[in-house]
Amino acid sequence: MAKMVDRVKEVMKDPTHIRNIAICAHIDHGKTTLSDNLLAGAGMMSEDLAGKACVLDFHEDEAERGITIDSAAVSMVHKVEGKDFLINLIDTPGHVDFGGDVTRAMRAVDGAVVLACAVEGMMPQTETVLRQALKERVKPILFINKVDRLIKELKLTPEAMQQRFIGIITDVNKKIEDIAEKEYGEKWQVNVQTGTVCFGSAFHNWALSISYMKRKGISFKDIIDAYENETWKELRKKAPLHEVLLDAVIHHHPNPQEAAKYRIPKIWHGELDTPLGQSLVNCDPKGELAFVVTKVVVDPQAGEISCGRLFGGTMRKGIEGWLNRAKKPVRTQQVYIYNGAKKEIVDEVPSGNIIGLAGLKDAYPGETVTVGEQQPFEEISHLFEPVITKAIEAKKPSDLPKLIDVLIQVSKEDPSIRIEINNETGEHLISGMGELHLEIIENRIIKEKNVEVTTTPPVVVYRETVLRKSPEPQEGKSPNKHNKLYFVVEAMTPELVKAVKEKKIPNGRVKKKDENLWNALQEAGMDTKASRNVKNVYNGNLLMDDTRGIVQLNEVFELVNDTFEVVMRQGPIANEPVMGVIVRLIDAKLHEDAIHRGPSQMYPCVREGIRAAFRTAQPVLFEPVQVLRFEAPMEFMGEISKLIGNKRGQLQDMIQEGGSVTVIGKMPVGEMFGMSSDLRSATGGRGSSFVIDQNFELLPYELQPKIIKLIRSRKGLKEAEE
Repeated sequence: MAKMVDRVKEVMKDPTHIRNIAICAHIDHGKTTLSDNLLAGAGMMSEDLAGKACVLDFHEDEAERGITIDSAAVSMVHKVEGKDFLINLIDTPGHVDFGGDVTRAMRAVDGAVVLACAVEGMMPQTETVLRQALKERVKPILFINKVDRLIKELKLTPEAMQQRFIGIITDVNKKIEDIAEKEYGEKWQVNVQTGTVCFGSAFHNWALSISYMKRKGISFKDIIDAYENETWKELRKKAPLHEVLLDAVIHHHPNPQEAAKYRIPKIWHGELDTPLGQSLVNCDPKGELAFVVTKVVVDPQAGEISCGRLFGGTMRKGIEGWLNRAKKPVRTQQVYIYNGAKKEIVDEVPSGNIIGLAGLKDAYPGETVTVGEQQPFEEISHLFEPVITKAIEAKKPSDLPKLIDVLIQVSKEDPSIRIEINNETGEHLISGMGELHLEIIENRIIKEKNVEVTTTPPVVVYRETVLRKSPEPQEGKSPNKHNKLYFVVEAMTPELVKAVKEKKIPNGRVKKKDENLWNALQEAGMDTKASRNVKNVYNGNLLMDDTRGIVQLNEVFELVNDTFEVVMRQGPIANEPVMGVIVRLIDAKLHEDAIHRGPSQMYPCVREGIRAAFRTAQPVLFEPVQVLRFEAPMEFMGEISKLIGNKRGQLQDMIQEGGSVTVIGKMPVGEMFGMSSDLRSATGGRGSSFVIDQNFELLPYELQPKIIKLIRSRKGLKEAEE
């Protein structure tokens, strides 16, 4: 193995010979099997184990359930035309509950290999992973997998197979065009002729692309003959999967220097003509340092390892760095490169590589590590919000400190889990994407972290918002009565809500002139003057300063920002998060002496003012609603539509194909507990469902008082004020 490490060390110094890629697809379309074969091809595991070993599924639960839950990084060297190339590969999960891992992996890579199953074609999650890749300006190429099934099971003729491929390629290209920014939508279309489409069988370890077929004189007929004559085992020697696919990766995916030119302006909003900006755009190993954490793994021997992408500079051990989100200094302890699933310690790594770092104690995924304080990279935003919460507590009181450590670890390992730690009551809240997500996390806490816990039944996370504008400004007074602030709260326009949801409006406090933000607000219909007044964008809400000429306001504005964020996290109706609201500060009367307007005076003043304005603007709860795609044999069509109807759902579409039916239905998450077992019993275990989309919609008026009362009593809040 040492030989491979030496080759990796050699190649990683030449950015033109590096490719950073992710493998992504719908669940069960063959990603991990494919990754195994690529490792085997690079001589990093035995060929016979490939596809069965699932080397990149490290956790017991992944092996038990047969699904990938965590993304895994691996580096390998591949020779093309006599030259060594370094491939840093991340295998990502396909299940929608673990989609957060895909989003984070996309930050670290420049290219994606999107798998589509030849039998099932484009699926909801294929679209989701494409959306995640294109949002980060990651270039896709397509691998159509499981072609063996078309030959063996469906017995298709070459013409029929060609039609099937054309159908899948057309679907994928249409999605790329719809999702990507205009210039990339056209430029990144996948095409058999150019070689950006490969097809094959990860399970049987062969693949083909047009260029490979021409070069080696293999035709599609040879493949069909091999299956008819039962000689398909020879295909992996004739057309080895790793050779075909990695050739395509090297020829069609950008190297880190090429990718930096167009990716950095999209994912980093600092000034490009600063020393750091230049280091990033040129992927300069001699430039300023910038490392983005995309994953944190807890290693029993080495402690926390932060895996991520080095975008600028050279990483060495012992660097005094700065965490730009945690706002803390940090010292790097060890630098690792990945050698298959193993980590190897190295002295230094230049920019453009995916590496592991030990010593970043307070780093969460999405953190930017630089030398000295700098503009961090854009937050890694997830497509779906956590919508289901459980309370979790240690069975033994003596385990309580350990549980708190474990929960902090879990929230680093999987940032799409939200953790709220309440040291006073010992009850901690854990929120995730769905029931399976929380179940897996709970099992890991018990099995891998050895803490016995009890959890409450899951509850839904609602959102609070308002439907109109406060009729008049509401006053917030400080306890000493010397400071008064006046607020108005109103609902965002649908255009603004859409722009926030699509992440066109960047999150964060507005420190200086921010042309990006102003343009995004104006595109969403806000007038030029008003856009200049936006001071904070937080969790989909805006804070605006509409005051004029108040001298001391600047001195207290950070306190106003802090409290605005607190109220947006815990709204006035039921302490649920707030969404889609604009809070305007209309006027302020402040004491001229700074001692009378410290945090203890300003926090209550702002909080009361915003809450009072919120209550006069027709406050309501919105509930999470998911759009699901159900698939089952034809005869269960009635059962599925009944199931949707019984759960306050709406049937949106029904497509019949052959002997099976696909039903699209929209359902409130609050009604979906136990749905997987209901679906199993309704379809005799033959139905499956996938989440396609998630939104928040108005909870029916007749249910509002009941749900608000339930939430308030669950949280121990006093009866709601009228």
